[in-house]
Amino acid sequence: QVHLVESGGGSVQAGGSLRLSCEDSEGTGSAYAMGWFRQAPGKEREFVAAASWDGINTYYADSVKGRFTISRSNSKTTVYLQMNRLKPDDTAVYYCAMDRQSGVALGQVGYWGQGTQVTVSS
Repeated sequence: QVHLVESGGGSVQAGGSLRLSCEDSEGTGSAYAMGWFRQAPGKEREFVAAASWDGINTYYADSVKGRFTISRSNSKTTVYLQMNRLKPDDTAVYYCAMDRQSGVALGQVGYWGQGTQVTVSS
């Protein structure tokens, strides 16, 4: 059983920073790729970033490259998203995701977190 627990959302002014965390609380998914998606009001859910099971391979949406950094804990059961130079367009609910079978890339999401709100004001 996989249970993804997110934390770290909140409100910040443009240019500020936030760090999101997502823990695989059962510890059963350390061999799988994990990452983040986001969904703004009235928009489709979109990919943000992902990391392989060991954190070595990372992937980013063009819109966040150079501003966001994804990483994994030493235990591999927690994934972090450090978000710097935030913009109002980054406002969305951020969802943690885990692949259903791959340890390399987030190709088929098998599990989702409950979501955490990030609000960036101008």
